[in-house]
Amino acid sequence: MAPDFYTIDDLELDGKTVLVRVDINSPVDPLTGLLLDDTRIRLHSDTISELAEKGAKTVLIAHQSRPGKNDFTTLQQHAETLSKILKMPVGYVDDIFGSNAREAISTLKGGEILLLENVRFYSEEILQRKPLEQAETHMVRLLSPLADYFINDAFAAAHRSQPSMVGFAMKMPSAAGRVMEKELKALYSAVSNVKRPCVYVLGGVKVDDSIMVMENALEAGSADHILTTGLVANIFLWGGGVNIRKQNKKFIEDREYCEYVKKAKNLCKKFKDKILAPSDLAVCKDDKRLEYPVEKLPNLPIFDLGTETITEYARIIRNARTIFANGPAGVFEKEGFNQGTEDILNAISSSPGFSIIGGGHLAAAANQMGLTGISHISSGGGASINLIAGVRLPAVEVLRESVLKNKVKN
Repeated sequence: MAPDFYTIDDLELDGKTVLVRVDINSPVDPLTGLLLDDTRIRLHSDTISELAEKGAKTVLIAHQSRPGKNDFTTLQQHAETLSKILKMPVGYVDDIFGSNAREAISTLKGGEILLLENVRFYSEEILQRKPLEQAETHMVRLLSPLADYFINDAFAAAHRSQPSMVGFAMKMPSAAGRVMEKELKALYSAVSNVKRPCVYVLGGVKVDDSIMVMENALEAGSADHILTTGLVANIFLWGGGVNIRKQNKKFIEDREYCEYVKKAKNLCKKFKDKILAPSDLAVCKDDKRLEYPVEKLPNLPIFDLGTETITEYARIIRNARTIFANGPAGVFEKEGFNQGTEDILNAISSSPGFSIIGGGHLAAAANQMGLTGISHISSGGGASINLIAGVRLPAVEVLRESVLKNKVKN
């Protein structure tokens, strides 16, 4: 069951100052520096517009990428884009908790919106520490006295124990925004009411997350089939004794994932009837798609599932009553190698079972395809897959603690 938490419905907002953590992290063109997509900004617009309509002084806290990446930039464009979406002014200050930011917050009027600078410009935001420690960071100590409530709407980052995600909730009455509320209700309902057969489709390149989910689901006996795709499949093939060839082994080694090859081998031994690896794969040669049985793979990069595997996976998915999927089946962005990802998504969409797909690339692909038969498309891959794996999400736990510590209505 979902933990109890306050929502916007529990707050008296008129004239109150509200700190709102959103996740508007967006793709940026590396050449022009312009935002390429506003999906996540639109996602939070309902929460923000509702707060404005209820007369709150709304202060938005958000991040864009992380230090060292080429899309690590300011949030000025995000403010401009949000203003267009909301059709109302959104202020922006190139400061997080300094005097300029604090002054801008103190002069807000009811119904106004202010976006603070990229919170990851603040070095302590990158650190993962316990909530009580994060509550004592400079940002939290300086901003929390200026607000009446903290609202966390950033479900996609809910698995991060960072100052802006957990620190404020330790200091002040806190609630879930509409995105957070919707995600938690859908996901907790799904994991507490699993109908059989239950199928997990796990792929992409975040192997650690996928194997954590597998271990939990298999040990708990909640999975009937685990279908492996993407880099996850390559690791299970290697762990199962298939020679995936030097080029693909090096890709795994370069990402320091060799320990997961051993884990995969052990999981295959223990749950060999439930974990499925591909029988054929598509490799890339001179930008062309070539398919081979896994026993006859050449030393070429694996970019997708083969047709035989796709057909078998689709059959299992269509017969499932509960489906959890995370990560694409291959390099779906490259022409000729989107077949596995798209056919699996079509199978999930056409299945009569309850289905949830994680955020990130798989959610983007589903949205691009305009699929309507998927029960819930999560905004957060890492957060949703952690929750499904039975891992407590730090940002959700502190919202629950806030209920115990704070009474928000008289």
